[in-house]
Amino acid sequence: QVQLVESGGGLVQAGGSLRLSCAASRSIINFESMGWYRQSPGNQRELVARITSGSTNYADSVKGRFTISRDNAKNLVYLQMNSLKPEDTAVYFCNAGATDVTGLPRDFWGQGTQVTVSS
Repeated sequence: QVQLVESGGGLVQAGGSLRLSCAASRSIINFESMGWYRQSPGNQRELVARITSGSTNYADSVKGRFTISRDNAKNLVYLQMNSLKPEDTAVYFCNAGATDVTGLPRDFWGQGTQVTVSS
């Protein structure tokens, strides 16, 4: 098991920047992927960005504005968010993905951090 704790959320004006951090209680190199998802009221939780050992993936809505990165030595995953828009307002969740001993996928989630972008 792993505990994931997000931080860095808050209120920011449109066009501003914010950096989210996800601290893992155990080494993140044990996970096949780390990612950020977000969910706003009335909407489905959606993938924002994902990083594996060999690639990154971004939602079209954030491509070019957000950057996911990780520091394996510190068990940290970051989401740098630039040029923020009001539609980016949501609760952002850190995700760790792995395959269990039976070959089935397992996902671990943080509690979420609120990001609010004002116009």
